[in-house]
Amino acid sequence: MRQQLDKQLNRLHVELIKMGSLCEKAISLSAKLLVQRSDSIMREVFAVDSEIDTKEKELESFCMMLLLQQQPVAKDFREVSAALKMVSDLERIGDQAADIADLSRYIKGETVHGLLHINDMASATVKMVTESVDAFVKADLLLARKVMEDDDIVDELFNRVRGELIQMIQVKQIEAETAIDLLMAAKYLERIGDHAVNLAEWVEYSITGARKNNEHQQNMW
Repeated sequence: MRQQLDKQLNRLHVELIKMGSLCEKAISLSAKLLVQRSDSIMREVFAVDSEIDTKEKELESFCMMLLLQQQPVAKDFREVSAALKMVSDLERIGDQAADIADLSRYIKGETVHGLLHINDMASATVKMVTESVDAFVKADLLLARKVMEDDDIVDELFNRVRGELIQMIQVKQIEAETAIDLLMAAKYLERIGDHAVNLAEWVEYSITGARKNNEHQQNMW
């Protein structure tokens, strides 16, 4: 019985890694769209988001099967329950990436220096998602807590983007409408960072049985 459960938990890890990889791909592609307008890349983002949605349903069903049929002990129960919550946050990350792709339709093609920090934000959030999933699979509490701390980097990058865009509007280097769209894209990336923190907090719960009761709110600035 234990051997069967361990085998299924390993499968859960593999599938969660696959879902995390899809999210990383969606984030990277959506950020690329802000610099390089491409219908094919946009279609790819939406296709990846659809894959993420499918993976969410599959993993939800698998987690429920484990909880109902395998009667896991406390630690295993926490692990499966945490995975179930993480799947929901990963699905939301896919949605945020698709939102960025959709927003890119309305961003005009002029060169914008502020995009450099948006790309930095995308790279930072991809790293946070990767490390959150790694922390879950490896039961690495220190790595999970590092992800929580790294959210400060994403928040600081968002503040830089906002400040730069304000300055660019003032010197008429960018149209206000374009600046607002870029700021919205940066805000979506900030939200992805918040979801990555949620992932890390669920990892902490799976390991320790305790979790901070302060899930990041999806507030506008």
